[in-house]
Amino acid sequence: MKYPIAIEPGSDTQAWGVVVPDLPGCFSAADEGIDAAIDNAKEAITLWIETAIDEGQTIPGPSSITVLQSDPTYKGWIWAIVEVDPALIDDTIERINITLPRRILARIDARARQAGESRSGYIAHMALMQ
Repeated sequence: MKYPIAIEPGSDTQAWGVVVPDLPGCFSAADEGIDAAIDNAKEAITLWIETAIDEGQTIPGPSSITVLQSDPTYKGWIWAIVEVDPALIDDTIERINITLPRRILARIDARARQAGESRSGYIAHMALMQ
């Protein structure tokens, strides 16, 4: 997925501001220039989407950059596209094969039992907590 971002140019005394019009409240900034602003926007988009999924919200699709550019709110801003891995919002179940030492697997299983979860559920839960 490719989300358009609007970048407000910075200066020696002001950070570069970034807004993601398709994701309400999603924004970021950078002091180091436009490249850092784009990198920070990608991180903000990823976190916004992960949070929305965790809260059961739907993820808006990206709009046409041409349509967004016509909004007078962003007059004088620079436009760019940030690509987001579609796997980020894919809830398809996938079987995997991992290799772990038995002592670690025993710890995982014990903690999963304490949490009342399956091994897979526990591993997924722990990954989402990070």
